[in-house]
Amino acid sequence: MNRVIITGNLGADPTLRQTAGGTAVANLSVATNERVKSGTEWVDHTEWHNIVVFGGQATSCAKFLAKGSKVAVEGKLRTRAFTDRNGQERKSTEVLADRVEFMSKAKSSSAPPPTTSTANNMDEIPF
Repeated sequence: MNRVIITGNLGADPTLRQTAGGTAVANLSVATNERVKSGTEWVDHTEWHNIVVFGGQATSCAKFLAKGSKVAVEGKLRTRAFTDRNGQERKSTEVLADRVEFMSKAKSSSAPPPTTSTANNMDEIPF
């Protein structure tokens, strides 16, 4: 079974692009932290994970997440080979996200907050 669950913080704003077929793809860089004992001292260790999100979920990530946002990602590991700009063969291991849960407050938007109406008259209450 190839299943990964990561909880961490974004190290940069998500990047959003479209595939040739028009599918939205977001790339996230998520840092996880752990404290490990090295001899007699505790040392913090940060591990960086490349996350790839597709479709509507990718669009939501780009719209609502920003550097520092806390997320939980569930998906599968995938290693792909590619040729870099210098012609070198490289490999990259990524998490293909099935689900991204936003665990911190959404980034602020330039749009005004939605308005809500309240009943001021007791006759308008439906019970």
